[in-house]
Amino acid sequence: MARPTPPRRSVRTAVVWDVLAPLVAEPAAGTGLVVVDLGGGTGGFAVPLAELGHDVTVVDESADALAILERRAGEHGVRVRAVQGDATDLVAITGASGADLVLCHSVLEYVDEPAAALAAVRAVLRPGGSVSVLAANRVAAVVHRALAGRFAEARRTLDDGAGRSGPDDQVARRFTLGGLTALLGEAGLVACAVHGVRVFADLVPGGVIDGESGGGEALLGLERAAATDAELRALATQLHVLAVPG
Repeated sequence: MARPTPPRRSVRTAVVWDVLAPLVAEPAAGTGLVVVDLGGGTGGFAVPLAELGHDVTVVDESADALAILERRAGEHGVRVRAVQGDATDLVAITGASGADLVLCHSVLEYVDEPAAALAAVRAVLRPGGSVSVLAANRVAAVVHRALAGRFAEARRTLDDGAGRSGPDDQVARRFTLGGLTALLGEAGLVACAVHGVRVFADLVPGGVIDGESGGGEALLGLERAAATDAELRALATQLHVLAVPG
């Protein structure tokens, strides 16, 4: 029986799955990728990748998230290795040059040292490997706050070098595309594809989508079309970069 394909139709993750699809297409028996999902939490990406036949390890600081991951993997009949740890543990967990693909999604916003985290990611990538980086977009954070009428917060987010709205902001930092690609470059990684994720999805009220026949499908198509538009990408909630060792 053929293995299931990843859930690419979710508006929140469709663009990322579209980018990963050529890398993670169902492998021949015994040729699956070694995948490390740093900060992979409850397995939103890890479990579908394991279903495709890949060898997946999730490294996350949260024991609760890893417990949910193991339960989800069991329900789907796949094995995902769950390891409590962070970026500093990657080499010990995977070994140097031990991974074909590393997912680093919504991690750089929170770690103490993003440069060190990316250096650890680079260290575990095999020659020819890839890293998928998903990070919060500073420009979008400004726009979203302004549209919500939170003008003081928008101004603080704009003026702050880390893109934070103030001391109570739960996100430690947000990125511009230039800043993110520069950080990757410092770690010895070269961006080969850049996409905007959720260009419109977080701006359109849910009632508008629900009230229009086929609205969800239309929004998904629009998101995919806008993902590679350099000007619209600036409005995306998240920036997605696929990078390779330089």
